[in-house]
Amino acid sequence: MAQRKFPKGTEKEHQIKRQNEFIAEKYDRFTLTFPKGMKDKYKEYAENKGMSLNGYINELIKRDMQEH
Repeated sequence: MAQRKFPKGTEKEHQIKRQNEFIAEKYDRFTLTFPKGMKDKYKEYAENKGMSLNGYINELIKRDMQEH
């Protein structure tokens, strides 16, 4: 069994729980797979554009949908 990062019942644990509940309520998730070694390259490229990898992927999809 995995060891807890924060002691049970601490404010940090409650903060993470609230954050995860918010994300579950407001966002959909899906898993994306990349060729081995490409995730870091994609992430670095997105960061050079001032974005997270997630934000960059979302922006690319949004832009592509607007074009079609």
